[in-house]
Amino acid sequence: MSGTDGAAPPRPARGWRGWLLVATHTLWFWLLVAPAGAVAHGRVRPAAPAVAGLLAFAVLYLALVAVPVVELAVRPAVRHAGLALFALLGIVLAGAYASGPAGWLVLLMYVAAAGAVGLDRTGWAFAWVGGSVLAVLAIGAADGVSAHDTAETALITLLAGAVTLAFARMARVVDELRRTQRELARTAVEQERLRFARDLHDLLGHTLSLVVVKAEVVRRLAPADPGRAAAEAGEIERIGRDALAEVREAVTGYRERDFGREVDNARTVLSDVGIAVTVRESGHPLGVEADDAFRWALREGVTNVLRHSRASRCEIGVHGGVRESVLTVRDDGVGGRAQPGNGLRGLGERLARAGGELRLEPVRGGGMQLTARVPAPAPGARPAPEAASRRTDARRGDDRRTDAGGPPGRTG
Repeated sequence: MSGTDGAAPPRPARGWRGWLLVATHTLWFWLLVAPAGAVAHGRVRPAAPAVAGLLAFAVLYLALVAVPVVELAVRPAVRHAGLALFALLGIVLAGAYASGPAGWLVLLMYVAAAGAVGLDRTGWAFAWVGGSVLAVLAIGAADGVSAHDTAETALITLLAGAVTLAFARMARVVDELRRTQRELARTAVEQERLRFARDLHDLLGHTLSLVVVKAEVVRRLAPADPGRAAAEAGEIERIGRDALAEVREAVTGYRERDFGREVDNARTVLSDVGIAVTVRESGHPLGVEADDAFRWALREGVTNVLRHSRASRCEIGVHGGVRESVLTVRDDGVGGRAQPGNGLRGLGERLARAGGELRLEPVRGGGMQLTARVPAPAPGARPAPEAASRRTDARRGDDRRTDAGGPPGRTG
């Protein structure tokens, strides 16, 4: 255990799955059937302390297992005290009744398992298991238990402690990986926000300051020198047009780049957190509205995979059809019931404005699939003003990329 008791905030409980795992530990109690049967048949004297001791031993074992498995908010000092009391109770019962029938030494196997799952520090857990094995050997020798039975119980205790220790360690590593995955996703979002704020300040800070200064000059010159004031006003207009062009370029870079760039970003982000990505593209090139809608849909789908899915694989499929274009984002994670939040509701509204639809549903065998559909525009139909503006900006960006030596159009 860590020496800094209470330093880390308690994590939320696992819910019914954790309690179900605790309930399965009752299957281990089949090894206590023999001692309990010996008490029931009057072969253990005195019987009352043995019955009370066995009941307290079983309840305390389940309580100690529930603390780390369900992640109950119990202070480390209380947990350590419970482990010490449990070990003392097991040693007392084994020492008092091991010389009789039914193999009471097996109680120390539960002591080893409880310490293996309840102690966070691996070194302490190993020492606890080793101490439990030594206690078996010492009590067996002191109470005259046969060497065969003592050695067999000691081996069972060692194996039970080692297996439990390995399982607990693996569970902690998996939890740490999941926390790291969530932290990486949160950090990526924060870094993108900081980059946008930084670039926006660099882009508009100087320009807006210059506009303010020029406007003050115009205000002062207007009564005395209208000609010069008009010239300054024309300069403000030029500065404003230049700033508008720069903003459009920035928006093209952040939001209106082609869908292929968003696919590349999704592949990079998912790969960084250990999720294998497969991208399949088929059909015709995407139209302007489908390209824009799918960019947001892919971003939302990847965000859900990072935050909620616990997936190891993600498949991204894009099909540009004659009647409609379809995007799918499928993972092999935990699945469950779809509960759309603000992001999915906003995305559904965006697709609805384009005449499309959004679906999020569980996949047979585990995982979730997000499906976005956008109908193809009718032949000869004019795009919406916003789409036409995006197309013009995209063409400008394509021209610049061509001049720089890169191929225009989608890079994905």
